[in-house]
Amino acid sequence: MSEAILQVSDLSIRFGGVKALNGISFAVGAGQICGIIGPNGAGKTTLFNCLSRLYDANGGSILFKGTPIGGVPRHRMAGLGIGRTFQNLALFGSMTVRENIMVGGHCHSRGGFLDAALQLGRFRRSEAALARQADELMERLDLTAIAGLPVNRLTFATQKRVELARALASQPDLLLLDEPAGGLNHEEVDDLRALIVAIRDRFRLTVLLVEHHLNLVMRVSDKVVAFDFGQKIAEGTPDEVRSNPDVIRAYLGGTA
Repeated sequence: MSEAILQVSDLSIRFGGVKALNGISFAVGAGQICGIIGPNGAGKTTLFNCLSRLYDANGGSILFKGTPIGGVPRHRMAGLGIGRTFQNLALFGSMTVRENIMVGGHCHSRGGFLDAALQLGRFRRSEAALARQADELMERLDLTAIAGLPVNRLTFATQKRVELARALASQPDLLLLDEPAGGLNHEEVDDLRALIVAIRDRFRLTVLLVEHHLNLVMRVSDKVVAFDFGQKIAEGTPDEVRSNPDVIRAYLGGTA
């Protein structure tokens, strides 16, 4: 495996008497696509919320590019190099496609409130750069024709592409995709698989993918980590995890 960009070690988090994550450890190499799978309630989204600092873990550590991120404020995560999409879309419905994507790049923009309020030169140059970046992302994700439309007028599948473009606008080194195939039909899922690979290759980033759509995960991932009841039950190549008795048991019940 290439040098690890993400190292999760003995990560644990408890909500009341429930252990949502119990001693989770795994690593993701730079440039890999890593799929996280498991039944409902296995702890997959909880892991993402720890990685993006929405939750504070009770134990263990997370290293991103060799640096602990446990104390990093959540508003600094995008600037640190971690981008994320959400299972439930978090777009600004009345704003246009271009405006939503530009929001994603503001973590790297220069100038403060005064620059923006007075429309000073530094602010205008920063906004122009964000607009150019948004235009490039819209072209790559086939969104140019609808750049000026408010996102609440778009189909669910198209909104998912807008949210993906917005996450890419933060120029992440690690992209967290939370249920990107949710609500998509078979053809759209196949397009998504090709898009994830193209994005990894074009932007030279690492992808961590939480997904219930097992066919997508097994076809797109370099490695897969399986959770059940907050614990890691398998880790390896898609073929290794697919045939693991504990994974089969978690999904199908009974004996493997």
